[in-house]
Amino acid sequence: MMFKNLRTEALGVSGTPSEIIELALSYGFKGLDLDIVDFAAQVKAVGIAKARRSYESARLKFSAFQLPVEWHDDPDHYTRDLSALTSYLELAKELGCQRAITAIEPAGDMRPFHENYEYHRRRLGELAAAVDPFGIRLGVEFIAPASHKKGRAYQFVQTVDQVLMLLRSVPATNLGLVLDTWHWYLGGGTLEQIRSLTGDKIVAVYLADCDPDVTATSATGKARRLPGETGVIDCAGILTALGGIRYAGPITPSPVKGNMAGQGRDKIVKAASAAFDQVWKAAGLNPHGNLVAAVK
Repeated sequence: MMFKNLRTEALGVSGTPSEIIELALSYGFKGLDLDIVDFAAQVKAVGIAKARRSYESARLKFSAFQLPVEWHDDPDHYTRDLSALTSYLELAKELGCQRAITAIEPAGDMRPFHENYEYHRRRLGELAAAVDPFGIRLGVEFIAPASHKKGRAYQFVQTVDQVLMLLRSVPATNLGLVLDTWHWYLGGGTLEQIRSLTGDKIVAVYLADCDPDVTATSATGKARRLPGETGVIDCAGILTALGGIRYAGPITPSPVKGNMAGQGRDKIVKAASAAFDQVWKAAGLNPHGNLVAAVK
């Protein structure tokens, strides 16, 4: 099923584990993203039983974690991080966190497009193979705004068509897309493209709206809004489409944190929760994340 997920980084809020858990429970979140490196340090300090106790008591899921591997350019960093990865993956498995996330850089200085494409095919295949024995799926983010390639020698994947083609070219059954609605919209994505996928090919969903009259050429992070705030992105329609393809996983409200700065974390999480709930209801989803009526 789909479920409401809290990613504190997306909202620009912080706190102790108990404070974050209280926020999640107060506003109806069912899951939390996991900082795997920080949690591993907690486990080392106090043991896994104590580190996870409050999350288990709250019955909150660990939804996804950022893969702690730098793989884009420096082969030494890649080798080092890959050799240290197993302990993190073992911890994620024990915590029941079955989604890892990594990102494609939209430009670079080392490789022209076609050479970089083959490089990404190989690396993503290797990373998917590394996490697979632990029952973990690897989700791939892409970045649509042109501003992210400024000053770089070679552009790379920045559209929905390009990222879907890249993912289809990697022979890994546990590899899928992180559907960030803001980048999806700016990258030319459509509801029809979502409906053409199967639910298992989407690993996580970040839900955000966009300011009017913004394109991939002009967009900055400030144009990223709460779900349903402007109606430029059909967030409800996207959720309905995801229900139709039986996507099961976290849905995370993800505005730009700077637009909510200075409001206090309780107010910020409350606003994100309310915006999310309104879009969720408009999508025709019940509390369990299933469509109330079948999509025709």
